Amino acid sequence: MGDRVLNKPHDAEIGGIAWDSRKVKPGDVFFALVGENYDGHQFIRSAVAQGATAVVGTRAPAALDVPYVQIAWDDRQALAEFSAAFYDYPSQDMVVIGVTGTDGKTTTTNLVFHILQTAGIPVGMISTVNAVIGDEVLDTGFHVTTPEAPDIQHYLARMRDAGLTHVVLETTSHGLAQRRVAAVAYDLAAVTNVTHEHLDYHRTYQGYLEAKGRLFEALSKYPTKGIEKLAVLNKDDDSYAYLSRVSEVRQLSYSLADDADLRPSNIVVTPHDLQFDVHGLEGALHIQTPLIGLYNVHNSLAAIGLTVVGLGVSIDAVQKAFRTVEIIPGRMERIDLGQDFLAIVDFAHTPNAIKQSLLTARELTEGRVIAVFGSAGLRDVEKRKLMPETAAMIADEMFLTAEDPRTESLESILADMAEGAQRSGAVEGKDYWLEPDRGTAIRRAVGRAKKGDLVILCGKGHEQSMCFGHIEYPWDDRTALRAALADQLGVDGPEMPKLPTSA
Repeated sequence: MGDRVLNKPHDAEIGGIAWDSRKVKPGDVFFALVGENYDGHQFIRSAVAQGATAVVGTRAPAALDVPYVQIAWDDRQALAEFSAAFYDYPSQDMVVIGVTGTDGKTTTTNLVFHILQTAGIPVGMISTVNAVIGDEVLDTGFHVTTPEAPDIQHYLARMRDAGLTHVVLETTSHGLAQRRVAAVAYDLAAVTNVTHEHLDYHRTYQGYLEAKGRLFEALSKYPTKGIEKLAVLNKDDDSYAYLSRVSEVRQLSYSLADDADLRPSNIVVTPHDLQFDVHGLEGALHIQTPLIGLYNVHNSLAAIGLTVVGLGVSIDAVQKAFRTVEIIPGRMERIDLGQDFLAIVDFAHTPNAIKQSLLTARELTEGRVIAVFGSAGLRDVEKRKLMPETAAMIADEMFLTAEDPRTESLESILADMAEGAQRSGAVEGKDYWLEPDRGTAIRRAVGRAKKGDLVILCGKGHEQSMCFGHIEYPWDDRTALRAALADQLGVDGPEMPKLPTSA
């Protein structure tokens, strides 16, 4: 490939892999990656000073006292391939199940994991929330997407060494586009949907869709491991035509309509559970689960396709798993302090997710739906207009507020959101309010709720921080909602978290 070893070529003993010069440990090989906002080559001397025993980059370096490998190919692909080799290709020793999509992939990942556990299959999980290896749960950090390639391979190696035979890997578009999973040997994959999101990074919907498509193209890259490769596709989604074309392995479709391999009937959604029947399998399957919302039928069908059709898990094990699955943190999670209205926290942070969450909220109450949400800074501007435009057609009232403004002007973000709300005919002071402080917005929403209403907080879900400028401030929507409810009811509760916008 035209690679060259420069400076002082010698056999360097490698103890680890680093791509952030601040985290280099003695014995690491340092990859000088070139990103959108940084160039790792600028930090090579710092990495060597901290003990890097070798450096890999794409540009000619200055003189160093350690070997420098100048590569002539994609640096992130090289990082992924090197990481897999360093840990002795762990994904090739396990059945790897990938789940991707704009909305619902964390829930679907957790569902698949719980189904396999219930079936007695030794399984691990890597999600955007955590990595689960046996009894150990590892936090994967704030605001993360799919972990970087060395972390993924390290988790996979630990799973293999612990005797796990299967792993469920939540796979994001950033993880695919940035080659973080390029050296992972996938066996089965499912998509939940591909809707308007991350266009600040992928530029166009087609670019976003093509990034998702890499997961399904990867299914045919590695040899089979005793099971037939399978792509599980959502026939109700606009992504279906493209993904069915690029998937070269066996395909299974699912839909709420009648023209797919897996399809539901007799759907019942209540504030406490979700029930439906599944058609297209050998044998009848009735699902009852504490997960709520019509959109979770799609997530459930994807999980059933991967496990029952893809891996031969029994219907009895699947039914038990759905009955016993725990609510995914921050996904339509009810907060109840004894109030006479429903209060829910959800992760919905895209136009489609907001729509689905609010439609579910509408099904759960005969009263008013009061929504609280914001839109992240340094992200797609049109998305921040689409969300309130969509929400205004479903919710009765909205409080538009802060959600990770980062280095953008919160005032400008809220102005964009107000423009979106007005496109649906919403009137400020009647249908929506602008409230920069999220804690105050939550208090105001709770204060307006009457018996039988529903207050829903969207956008943050399980996340534990909010970014203003370059600083992550501790924040949990669930804690904030409990604080607001406790104040309203005059009962003991947590303190409202503080943000830079707090009075």
